Amino acid sequence: MSPQPRFDRGHTDDLTGFLDRSPSPYHAVANAAERLEKAGFRKVEETAAWDAAAGGKYVLRGGAIIAWYVPEGAGPETPYRIVGAHTDSPNLRVKPIPDTGAHGWRQIAVEIYGGTLLNTWLDRDLGLSGRVTLRSGEHALVSVDRPLLRVPQLAVHLDRSVNADGLKLDKQRHMTPIWGLGKVEEGDLVRFVAEEAGVPAADIAGWDLMVHSVEPSAYLGRDRELLAGPRMDNLLSVHAGTAALAAAATSGTPPHHIPVLAAFDHEENGSQSDTGADGPLLGNVLERSVFARGGGYEEKARAFAGTVCLSSDTGHAVHPNYAERHEPGHHPVPNGGPILKVNVNQRYATDGSGRAVFTAACERAGVPWQPFVSNNAMPCGTTIGPITAARHGIATVDIGVAILSMHSARELCGAEDPYLLANALSAFLEN
Repeated sequence: MSPQPRFDRGHTDDLTGFLDRSPSPYHAVANAAERLEKAGFRKVEETAAWDAAAGGKYVLRGGAIIAWYVPEGAGPETPYRIVGAHTDSPNLRVKPIPDTGAHGWRQIAVEIYGGTLLNTWLDRDLGLSGRVTLRSGEHALVSVDRPLLRVPQLAVHLDRSVNADGLKLDKQRHMTPIWGLGKVEEGDLVRFVAEEAGVPAADIAGWDLMVHSVEPSAYLGRDRELLAGPRMDNLLSVHAGTAALAAAATSGTPPHHIPVLAAFDHEENGSQSDTGADGPLLGNVLERSVFARGGGYEEKARAFAGTVCLSSDTGHAVHPNYAERHEPGHHPVPNGGPILKVNVNQRYATDGSGRAVFTAACERAGVPWQPFVSNNAMPCGTTIGPITAARHGIATVDIGVAILSMHSARELCGAEDPYLLANALSAFLEN
């Protein structure tokens, strides 16, 4: 194996900024697009005709981004190398009629999104983010990144057994944030959001809003060897994939394939949407790229047959207080390098051939890696990997970074692992 790359804290510093400036999937894809444009990529509209020109291009749809780089001389049958990820994270999302409250408190009605660790949202300063849709059909991003909301926990004096019996939360009754005092007024939140977005309240026809913790990402530990922050699952992979694609496009050595970043929305609730991995977005983009370069069904089939996808998502680092929940022979540790995720029941898409692809990329980059498999007695989560493999017939490998507190409002990883993942992804896309 090549020597391990010396840890560059600059990459992780950049990740902290990306996490903090991406409180919603819509902000995440906007920030990724901005970074790609600096590397020479240009946005193409799905409603426009696509050309055969070489270079970097990307499509935005809601909270998803598909970006690809066509090298000079690429034919319609040229295969793809894809880094797959997702932009959404479990959280609390604003209901269609948001203004509520009781007993002199003004509150915001929220719906639970994804497999949220509910207790991590208690007694935490929360902001509001997302997008509003105007009557014109245009969208405006919203980010209130200051203490605005709070889900207050019941005092221990009123729940004497909580420490012995455990906290029990009712999603409907106990998770409604407060944001002020006084009489509930219909339209109050929309008027507030309109002012924050700089648009007339009467122009707002709809919204996709959610709460987020306003505590910034931070290094942790005596030697700052850990990183704590929000939405690592899975903006850590989106950030690494964006950096790797930009590096592939600017390396000066044209790859023998077409590198792609596919960052989807709605992974946390099943991926079944027009912006999710189980929708047609990725297949449509890849197919249109083939057709734009003069290909047809035969060339598309050849391109897909030679394509490989690395589905990059977070996995579980061994928890020192709950080691019995992990597979005894597989204990991924922070700063041990990216993990290769395996599940024979196809909750992950990795097989032996996929392992060979991933380990070869790690060897080229000089990056260590760790195998991950779930304890047989514990149910295994899943990713966009099996969906991508089954929907498109594309060879797919599940990888990621080992973290603690997955699905918490604030997660924890090794400070070196994002840098090591980005190096491995770069080797995969560039070679």
